[in-house]
Amino acid sequence: MKTIQLRRYTLVEGEYDAFVAWWTEWMPKVRPAAGFTIEFAYGLRESNEFVWAVSAEGDEEAFLALEKAYMASDARAEAFAGVPQRVAEYNIRFVTEYPTTA
Repeated sequence: MKTIQLRRYTLVEGEYDAFVAWWTEWMPKVRPAAGFTIEFAYGLRESNEFVWAVSAEGDEEAFLALEKAYMASDARAEAFAGVPQRVAEYNIRFVTEYPTTA
């Protein structure tokens, strides 16, 4: 069993390219090292949005425990050190995965 979290961001105007450059440098390193899998990541330049999904083995409680440890980690602190706020709005929810084939 795995738990998936969908993360939808509306970015600060003018910060799209800087955010994507930062995200692609850091998230593929720090999230997997903390026990997560990045399922996908997509940018919508025309609407200044960034959408991605991250998963972890286990139920929501296990995910939240892993996330709590990640949020307090030195690796995450390093990734965010000196980075200005580039996300204007966060929409973060757990989602249910459904089969796409019969």
